[in-house]
Amino acid sequence: MTADEHYQKGMEYFVLDQLDEAIAELQKALEQDSGHKDSLHAISMSYYHQKDMDSAILYGERLRDADPENALAYTSLSMYYQAQGRIQEAEDMGALAAKYSAKSG
Repeated sequence: MTADEHYQKGMEYFVLDQLDEAIAELQKALEQDSGHKDSLHAISMSYYHQKDMDSAILYGERLRDADPENALAYTSLSMYYQAQGRIQEAEDMGALAAKYSAKSG
C-alpha cells in the first residue's frame, strides 16, 4: 500500500474511534513518507483524542516543521499546549495560526 492508502485506512479507523488502529496505519504511511502532512496531522489528532499530549505535540511539531506556514499545524499545537496548561505557548501558537490563516486567505 502507498502512504496515501495507509492514510485513508487510518482515517477510516479514526472516524470509528479505533485510535490504536488509526495510529498503526498512520505510522505505516509515515514509514513510507516521513513528511506526509495529512498523516502527521491525523496521527497528532489521534494522540490528542487518546489524551497523549506529549505524542500529539511531537507529531504536531513535525507537521509544523514540514509545513511552517500551515495554520492548522499551529491551531492544533495551540490545542495541545492548552490541554497541558501551557497557556502562553498555546496563545503564541494561536497567534501564528491567525497570521498564517490570514496570509493564505
